[in-house]
Amino acid sequence: MEISDQLLCLFSADIRDEGDRYVVEVPRREVETGAVDSDSTYRVALISADEGIETDEETVSDTPPDQPQPPVEPGETRYVEIEDIGKQGDGIARVERGYVIIVPGAEIDERVKIEVTEVKSNFAVGEIIDDV
Repeated sequence: MEISDQLLCLFSADIRDEGDRYVVEVPRREVETGAVDSDSTYRVALISADEGIETDEETVSDTPPDQPQPPVEPGETRYVEIEDIGKQGDGIARVERGYVIIVPGAEIDERVKIEVTEVKSNFAVGEIIDDV
């Protein structure tokens, strides 16, 4: 299955019967993170929960409604700005949707090129490749 470059978000949802209509709920996080606007109209594609979505390089599986996909992947290279220092002294950068990347050895306000080495659902770890 080919996925459009215009895809704004991907989530799992149940269809609820409300008598004269059926309702598919959009998770609050999709509106709050700016992926969709509550006052707009969108096209909706429904895919069976039994099947993942196959792309050329990976399979995107169903994600629980409260667990968005991390916006980074292992091996990805990024330019980030260190916004804060964590309790362990590591640099902290934030990317899309406020997702945190921990960068050991980085200093606050430093802009660095990193390679993402580890990805978890709520944070990633990046290794400094170059100071920018």
